[in-house]
Amino acid sequence: MAFIAALGLLMAGICPAVLGFPDGTLVNDTVFHKDQDNETQLDSHTLESINTDFAFSLYKMLALKNPDKNVVFSPLSISAALAIVSLGAKGNTLEEILEVLKFNLTESSETDIHQGFGHLLQRLSQPGDQVKIITGNALFIEKHLQVLAEFQEKAKALYQAEAFTADFQQPRVTEKLINDYVSNQTQGKIKDLVSGLKERTSMVLVNYLLFRGKWKVPFDPNYTFQSEFYVDEKRSVKVSMMKIEELTTPYFRDEELSCSVLELKYTGNSSALFILPDKGRMQQVEASLQTETLKKWKDSLIPRKINELYLPRLSISTDYSLEEVLPELGIRDVFSQQADLSRITGAKDLSVSQVVHKVVLDVNETGTEAAAATGINFVLRSQRPPMIVWFNRPFLIAVSHTHGQTILFMAKVINPVGA
Repeated sequence: MAFIAALGLLMAGICPAVLGFPDGTLVNDTVFHKDQDNETQLDSHTLESINTDFAFSLYKMLALKNPDKNVVFSPLSISAALAIVSLGAKGNTLEEILEVLKFNLTESSETDIHQGFGHLLQRLSQPGDQVKIITGNALFIEKHLQVLAEFQEKAKALYQAEAFTADFQQPRVTEKLINDYVSNQTQGKIKDLVSGLKERTSMVLVNYLLFRGKWKVPFDPNYTFQSEFYVDEKRSVKVSMMKIEELTTPYFRDEELSCSVLELKYTGNSSALFILPDKGRMQQVEASLQTETLKKWKDSLIPRKINELYLPRLSISTDYSLEEVLPELGIRDVFSQQADLSRITGAKDLSVSQVVHKVVLDVNETGTEAAAATGINFVLRSQRPPMIVWFNRPFLIAVSHTHGQTILFMAKVINPVGA
């Protein structure tokens, strides 16, 4: 199963004639120190909860704006990119970004927020895990734009952001530079992230996140068959339906919300939560999405023997222009003439003109080299009917890293074979 996401955040000059601040210093600015050995005051559990709040609020907005369409996005990719922007923001611009990311500045300092993100990204990128997670950030900076050294240093130290000089006066050349970089980092999955760069674009921030996981218990391709997937009450599509028999895996039936919750584990430290609402109950489940709901589901999961599990093979992609979505969540100043990104250049000369987010999701039968999960089988006191779970109607997916519970990717699958 593979999720690949990239986000491009384009910044334009508000006052093109004022692009420099040669001093290269910031007065009374907070210096964030990277300390890998000490836990930050913003503990990992709190950060996970905050990130989940943001994931669900953004999901609801994307689902509202894209009715009857697949929704696939990486909340972590988006929040990490916005957090880097907040490094360069001041005043109301800063407050709006952090509030939408669900941080409370009376409870968490900027230092704690950025150190918390830094620790999280470092944990995700630890080598040795059988799940492959690659995440990174890059700044493409107009060659005449003098960015403060302190901003670049913080972005590099906390978010491992690389910095590249680019000539935005040659937009096609710069577009190719950025798109080639993103394509290379996402192993060719995300192409043409940015296009139509405007003349006043002065900087592009790119975040990418690649996830590849192998099922702990793989599906046998020989069992995959053509079947109907019911997009809605009136329409169905033919899909390649995967099948697995006699699988013991964490399961919970939420009678209150009329949905089934199933966890499939990857080899390594990640898992995917599949939420299957009963017919006609998707909106009810979506409305209930909040941190407490996710916690209830995860706490209620118990190993259950599934006699037959049917899951469609997926290959879907989405792209969003988030400058149309984020203002409705509360991030407005950064897109306007009131933007204060003076901790980037030392002057109020930048605003964000565009935020593009592209995601590719592939789910298939792939498993491990013959390693299977050791299931916990319960002895039944009385004979129960076969347990069959059939994902043949719209469902939700949340992929998390089990070292913590940060949602890496979230999806609503309306049509497994459509965009």
